[in-house]
Amino acid sequence: MDFLKSAVASAISKGPPFPYTFGDRVDVDNSIWALHNGTKREDGSHCSIFAFDVNANRSRLHLAKNALRKLRTLRHPGVVRVLDTVETDSYIYIATERVTPLSWNVKRKALNSETIKWGLYTVAKTMKFINEEASSVHGNLRVSSIFMVESGEWKLAGFEVLSSLKEEDPVIYKFGGIVPDSSRYASPEIVKSGWDALKEQSLPVTDAYLFGILIYEVFNGGGFASSDQLANTKAIPQNIVQSYKRLIQPNPKTRLSIAHFLAQGVRKGSFFDTPLIHVAEFVENIGAKGEEEREEFLNLLEETGDQFPEEFFKMKVLPELLKAVEYGGGGPKVFSVVLKIGEKLTSEEWESKVVPVIVRLFSIPDRAIRVFLLDNLPKMIDHIPNKIVNDKIFPDMATGFSDLSPIVREQSVKAVLVIINKLSDRTINGDLLKYLAKTQNDEQPGIRTNTTICLGKIARNLGQNTRQKVLVAAFTRSLRDPFVHARNAALMALSATVDVFDGNDCAAKLLPAICVSLIDKEKVIRVQAQKTLEVFLQRVKTLTANMPDTAIPPSATDATGASTTGGIPRIGTPQTDESWAGWAISSFTKKLSSAVGELESSNNTLKPNGTTAVSPSESLTRLGVPGSTPRSMPPSPSQSSMRNAYTQPLPETKLSSKFLGDDDNEDNDPDAWGDLEEETFFDAPTTSPKSATISTAKKSPENEELDFASFIQPKKNPLPKGLTKASTAPLPGKKVSTSTPKPAVKPNMAKSASTSTVIGGTAARKPATSSSSLAAKKPAASSAAKKPTDTEKDGWGNDDGWDDGW
Repeated sequence: MDFLKSAVASAISKGPPFPYTFGDRVDVDNSIWALHNGTKREDGSHCSIFAFDVNANRSRLHLAKNALRKLRTLRHPGVVRVLDTVETDSYIYIATERVTPLSWNVKRKALNSETIKWGLYTVAKTMKFINEEASSVHGNLRVSSIFMVESGEWKLAGFEVLSSLKEEDPVIYKFGGIVPDSSRYASPEIVKSGWDALKEQSLPVTDAYLFGILIYEVFNGGGFASSDQLANTKAIPQNIVQSYKRLIQPNPKTRLSIAHFLAQGVRKGSFFDTPLIHVAEFVENIGAKGEEEREEFLNLLEETGDQFPEEFFKMKVLPELLKAVEYGGGGPKVFSVVLKIGEKLTSEEWESKVVPVIVRLFSIPDRAIRVFLLDNLPKMIDHIPNKIVNDKIFPDMATGFSDLSPIVREQSVKAVLVIINKLSDRTINGDLLKYLAKTQNDEQPGIRTNTTICLGKIARNLGQNTRQKVLVAAFTRSLRDPFVHARNAALMALSATVDVFDGNDCAAKLLPAICVSLIDKEKVIRVQAQKTLEVFLQRVKTLTANMPDTAIPPSATDATGASTTGGIPRIGTPQTDESWAGWAISSFTKKLSSAVGELESSNNTLKPNGTTAVSPSESLTRLGVPGSTPRSMPPSPSQSSMRNAYTQPLPETKLSSKFLGDDDNEDNDPDAWGDLEEETFFDAPTTSPKSATISTAKKSPENEELDFASFIQPKKNPLPKGLTKASTAPLPGKKVSTSTPKPAVKPNMAKSASTSTVIGGTAARKPATSSSSLAAKKPAASSAAKKPTDTEKDGWGNDDGWDDGW
């Protein structure tokens, strides 16, 4: 063996170029050739190499040269295909398709009856061609002359003595006797008269006898020793026995030719009328068959496919079906059989045989093929590399998102879930989202629904920067879709992807959108909205579980125990406030306990709760409004007079222990809320009340500042300075006459110490500090300038003289 390899290597180095590499040697019985597995250097494809050493077998050189010549010139599907040949004075090399000796499988009895019939049918067709069309005699037909290719087909070789009787000096007459084991396989007429006896016989008689021996060998596992064994027909199928006996007739004139044997076998119900043979015959011409014939063939292939050799499907049927799909108009039905065969392929075989065809099929603008490819993409995607999916398949697949056919658009959306793991992040967050944005606005409601479902399932494949922005916009849009299933899909997608949203999106964007679905006209939407709402509320609870109780810094106290943080509002809680009014914001609740002792006179006016009233100019200064230079203040009232003012009965400002006052309190009237319609309840008023009364009912819950500028400066044009009329505080229950001249009140005097605080929408008045401040509901100058005929109204709908009751 080592000597042969060295001789081959030295011969290659000295002889003509041979672009094939020798591999392991394959054992072949009774042959003049040494068979090697080989590979082509250019592409690494597999091949077989028949090598003949001239120096070692010079006596059989004529046989090797005859075989080389016949293999070059004789072309037939049943003959071993030759790739390249090299002939020198020291060797002959013949490179062929990868083959294995048939004798391997025959000796191991690895072939079933159907496969043997198919092989005999193939050999019979080839021999008919040699005997009739080529007018030649094979003369060496036996198991060792037949090889199996990768597809499982039987291919004929052994052309050492193949001769045409039209030649001047046929090789078979002169060198037929030097073929290995020629005496064991010789027909009775050759045994009796030698090879020259063939000149007196018809052309196919010798090959017919050899074909009979072949039938015996393949059904009995080889072991042919002499012609006496041919009478044993136990292993041969009964439907072949009658024709088989006529092949081995001793008398050549009564012997059945191979062509007649083939004709008998292909009859209806005969031994060559088998599914495997029909499939093999049909698949070679599938591109030229009609639609009905193709449909019948494919149904047969699906029913009996498991009975055929696996190699036959891989190497024979599969390539022919792929050609039919790509070039012969095979269509989806043919491709379904391709996928069924593809289940038996390895990943390497898939990538080399099927994937290139799939890539080309995606580029074909045929809707039927595109829909079928998209439907069956789950069966193929695992065998296709990521780079091919991202760079070649997806660009062609993307044309389906904007196709005129709705079925193509819908299948393209569904196929996204199959290929999403094969796409790059750039493709997902770029091109793919652009196409899905279009399909979510599709005119077909089913496509819009499927797009929403698709976005929900690929949510975790999206980039962190684009995920929330895209999903929030997509799902909230679907919640407003007129198609009920699209809204339901949006709610279910939100429930499934709740973990990808942060707290701000959940509370500010998604929960308001979900709440609208709680009153949907369809019950299925309302039920699903409740489930989704519970999921999001639980999500918000989880996100806020570790948040601090408040963001307000803790209040600091000075040495006397008083708070030094200023007027920071405090939110009452049920633990500290017994009444529901404790929910309101208050800035003075904690200060009530510190208001102890008797009231004392000071430069500032005291409020009933013991706190110091702030002058308007000081309020403007605190609010950032520049004020005028404070004028001299009049003497403050005495302590006793102020005490009398607190003890003096005031019917209209009577304090009550209850939050809601007596029934005659006009502020307790429910009609004061007005008509709170759903459409206008949250709308801001178009005009502001003309009354200058300060009320916290106009405040927003976020501590809006009071408009002290409008409180000080009247909106009506005042009289010129010096002409203003004096305004005095009336007694309770009496009206003030505007005709009696009064001393003018200086602007810097305390107008009123009573402000109305609204809690839950109800105004609670506080008593005035002094009798002079009770009339300060409006500036004096504005009251004096007001004509009696004015009918202006304030924010509650009262006339401008609503304070006449004072």
